[in-house]
Amino acid sequence: GELVRGVFTETMPAGHRHGKVVARLTRRLGNFVEPQNLGELTASDAGVWLGRNPDTVREPDIAYFSTQKIPPGTDIPGYSEVVPDLVVEVVSPSNTHREVSDKALMWLHFGVSLVWVVDSNRRVVEVHREGHEVATLNANDALDGLDVLPGFSCAVSDIFHV
Repeated sequence: GELVRGVFTETMPAGHRHGKVVARLTRRLGNFVEPQNLGELTASDAGVWLGRNPDTVREPDIAYFSTQKIPPGTDIPGYSEVVPDLVVEVVSPSNTHREVSDKALMWLHFGVSLVWVVDSNRRVVEVHREGHEVATLNANDALDGLDVLPGFSCAVSDIFHV
């Protein structure tokens, strides 16, 4: 579940396809990030503190924190109070497109540089950045780490590979 302005929101497990997409993208990001010691990745149950009084804790499906934000060897046993560099939100069956777009805007508002919204139904990835139009990538496109993960690239079709 998530805590939004002091209100706890129960979340249902998002399903097999959702989990498969998250695992596939986490693996590709990890294979890029870890050998170069660029930072660390967390999965959805890690939680990020975004505000207190009222408290807000949100759970991105995948979050990337550069070593500039969390130095190597830092142990954070509870929720991170550090805002990620990159957030990936995978649209679950219970989400509306509007809800996920709002969540992407919320992450940008709190200082996340890059948000990928992965939509398995439409088989597209929306790229959200502050001050930029939302870019919609389809199966023929490559997902690019831009200035957040320079050199990272992954075919969108690989994320949805059946």
